Amino acid sequence: MTAIRPERIGADKFSPEKTGPERFAPDRKTPEKLSEVDQAAATAFEGEIREFVRRDVSFLRRQRSETEPASDPVADNLNTLMRRVSGASMEEIDRVILELQSVRDMLRHEGERVSRDIASYASLSHAAMTAMTVIADSLKQWRSAPDKPGQRSAV
Repeated sequence: MTAIRPERIGADKFSPEKTGPERFAPDRKTPEKLSEVDQAAATAFEGEIREFVRRDVSFLRRQRSETEPASDPVADNLNTLMRRVSGASMEEIDRVILELQSVRDMLRHEGERVSRDIASYASLSHAAMTAMTVIADSLKQWRSAPDKPGQRSAV
C-alpha cells in the first residue's frame, strides 16, 4: 500500500496552521461578490418577475372594471393575487390533510384488529390454562387413587 504524502502532491495548497483531517479538507469559501454574469442574470430574472406581476395585476384590473365597478381596486387585486398565489399551497395542504386522515383511519382499523387478536389470544390462553388445570387435577387423582388389590405401586 502506497501512502501519499502532502509534501509530494499539492503540498502548496495545505495550510500549515491546520492539523489532522482538517488539513486535507477542501476550503469552503463562499464568493463574496457575484460575478457580472450572475448579477446580470439575477437582475434579468427579477425584472421578468416584476413584469409578470404587472401584467397579471393589469389584467385583473381590466377584468374587474369590465364586470363591475370595484370599491377598492387595489385591495381587490391584491386579494385576488394572494388567492392565486396561495391556491397551490392550499391544495397541497388539503391533499396532505386527506392523506393524514386516511393514515389515521388505517391506524385505527389496525389497532382494532390488534385488539381483537390480543383478546382472542387471551381467550385461547385461558382455555389452555383451564385444560392444563383439569389434566393436572386428573393426574393427581389418578396417582392418589388406591392401588387395586394385588398390584404393587411403582413408586
